[in-house]
Amino acid sequence: MARRPLIKPRKVATQQRSRATVDALIEATARILVKEGFDKASTNRIATVAGVSVGSLYQYFPSKEALVAAVIERHQQEIMQMVRGELAGVLNEPVDKAMRKLVAIAVKAHRVDPKLHRVLAEQIPRVGKLENLETFSRENFTLFRTYLEKHRDELRIDDLGLASYVCVTTIEALTHNAVLHYSGMLSDEAMEPLVEEAARLVTGYLKGYVAER
Repeated sequence: MARRPLIKPRKVATQQRSRATVDALIEATARILVKEGFDKASTNRIATVAGVSVGSLYQYFPSKEALVAAVIERHQQEIMQMVRGELAGVLNEPVDKAMRKLVAIAVKAHRVDPKLHRVLAEQIPRVGKLENLETFSRENFTLFRTYLEKHRDELRIDDLGLASYVCVTTIEALTHNAVLHYSGMLSDEAMEPLVEEAARLVTGYLKGYVAER
């Protein structure tokens, strides 16, 4: 059996200079992944692009997979920071408006560096299952479940846990696949129809009817 690569950093950078080195390595890894692909992202290549020695790289990261994992973590943090900022007030919105806002937020999240998002989605299986991605999913699920509990009287569903899973998975699948295979849907012109149709789909499911246009 092939040995799974180490993906945890060797140590945490605490001083300003060491943090700058780590940031340069992560940024270089991201650039190489987007422009050249995973296979070209050797530790030697990353160190060269970052302007540091390979020895300095290995002080902080045991492998290129660890650097890719760090890129994924940083990307997810950027997305979640944006999502949390956009969600203010959604719990008090009626279902129709809330679903549209949630879908719009999901689309906006996937527009955060979509080229990087695409390549990371392809490389995650090669890096290994990451805890922060599970946390991202759990946070979305918890938020959606909280919303459904607050608006239960507007809904025609019995199992809120199952409904949360169906809706969150549907919204994520639609927006994620737009990034991977239909990037044109995330353009300013095409985004509005995607948001409208996805919101109609989810709202119709929750309220037991197909929402009118």
